[in-house]
Amino acid sequence: MDKERVRKDVIAKLQAIPQDVFKKWSSDIATNLFNTNDWKQANTIALTISRGTEVDTKSIIEMGWKEGKRIVVPKCEPATKEMTFRALENFDQLEIVYYGLLEPKENETKAVSPSEIKLIVVPGLIYNHKGYRVGFGGGYYDRFLSKYNGRTAALAFQEVQLVEELLIEEHDIPVNMIVTNEQVILCR
Repeated sequence: MDKERVRKDVIAKLQAIPQDVFKKWSSDIATNLFNTNDWKQANTIALTISRGTEVDTKSIIEMGWKEGKRIVVPKCEPATKEMTFRALENFDQLEIVYYGLLEPKENETKAVSPSEIKLIVVPGLIYNHKGYRVGFGGGYYDRFLSKYNGRTAALAFQEVQLVEELLIEEHDIPVNMIVTNEQVILCR
């Protein structure tokens, strides 16, 4: 099955999740993430700003701030398909960019070196138990992860986003763990 069809199928399933179930599952995922050693030990954590049917990251970001962690979020450069991470201290430092994504305002945030990031929460639509994923199609994270040596995690609704089989390409880089609403899966 091709990645485009997989993306459409999973998006349709995600959109069908009732709002109360979505909130409960997102909360369970956040709790499971907070209990991992990777979260506890990381002082700088990279997250995306969730939207639509993605696992809610706003409450995770708020917990990171509460715990004194430095939260960094991606700033994408469409011309080069590269991304950098910038420190986020409050949600007012975000602006809507292409595709309706929320990204940090460059004039209000500071760039953070990849070597300072101890945990990156990698977004995606569907995952297998080995940590491979189908993302949203831009390839930004695969390019970034090819030069990153820290820990990686993914957040997923177990019943919808976890599969046994997945088309893996040469450039795909698996995450270290997948945090679901039911469990934490150590991938490599």
